[in-house]
Amino acid sequence: MPEKNNNLLGDNRDMNSIFRCLAIAAAVMAIAPSALAQTKARLGHVFAQGSPADVASHKFADLVKERTNGEVQITIFPNNQLGGDEALGRDLSRGSLEFAFLNPGSLAGLDPLLDFHYLPYIASTFEQVDKLFFNPDGILQKTLSAALIKQNMTPLAFFELEFRAVTNSKRPVVSPADLKGLKVRVPGSASIRSFFEAAGTQTVTMPFSNLFVALQQGTVDGQDNGATITYNSRLFEAQKYMTLTNHVYAMGTVTASQRFWKRLTDKQREIITQAAIEAAAEEVKNSRAMNGEYLDKIAASGVKVTRLKPEEMAEFVKVGQIGWEQLASTYGKDRIQALKDEIAAASRP
Repeated sequence: MPEKNNNLLGDNRDMNSIFRCLAIAAAVMAIAPSALAQTKARLGHVFAQGSPADVASHKFADLVKERTNGEVQITIFPNNQLGGDEALGRDLSRGSLEFAFLNPGSLAGLDPLLDFHYLPYIASTFEQVDKLFFNPDGILQKTLSAALIKQNMTPLAFFELEFRAVTNSKRPVVSPADLKGLKVRVPGSASIRSFFEAAGTQTVTMPFSNLFVALQQGTVDGQDNGATITYNSRLFEAQKYMTLTNHVYAMGTVTASQRFWKRLTDKQREIITQAAIEAAAEEVKNSRAMNGEYLDKIAASGVKVTRLKPEEMAEFVKVGQIGWEQLASTYGKDRIQALKDEIAAASRP
């Protein structure tokens, strides 16, 4: 009998060990699904750290992490760390990058419709901008969204890249005639290029990442970004004059790679889209609030900042309208007419 009791005791020890192993395995299995569900993503953009767009990109990442309970975590790569807009667009299209705060106007090489919103003088006030550019049912957002989707990118929200200005190191610009002969860097946009060429400017297209050195070395005389980018990227340090021509209003897109987007659950896509909308709205608010501050700092650095009088602005508008007619074959007459109709409607009280 004692031998039998000892065997039972041994069996009990073995069973206890088995139960402990099973409990550990169950705990591991309970943890594993959430670990497997965690998705790492990268977000690239060209904007300087601390700029409204950069701040918004971090808000976007934080909201996504919080609202997905850590299932989707986004790492931000600002200031051209993953390349310029052209490189970001290619990587999104290929699926080798998950997200970007993208400037679609720089991707006209992929699809000329991606700079449709760069037609000069679509709007000249923020009130007009809000009606025309930030209208989800308007021709501008519809055109950009369709063109991005065609390139395997999913636009989630639109944010502000501000009104563009002209800076240069040669002379003040108060009329289109003053642009004649200047060598100005422009993005890869048919609309912007046509505006400057109509004024007799020599246009040079180069990646934004090369611009500061080109200004320093005199490879180009000037460039046409607005106050935010001109200040945060320190471009004003190599310039003497700035004119608020407002020739183009630009907006960007919070963009996802379609390949990555399809991997997410419906709930994750809903959360990420809403986070993008909220972050973009905050970026617009911050961009406008800080625009005057950047202009003051640029002027304080010694750059002569010129604000055009209404009659002076009218001369630039005339030059801008030349490009519209020239680009009808690029953007389509029907699309341009739809935009003209929307502008007329937005102008009515």
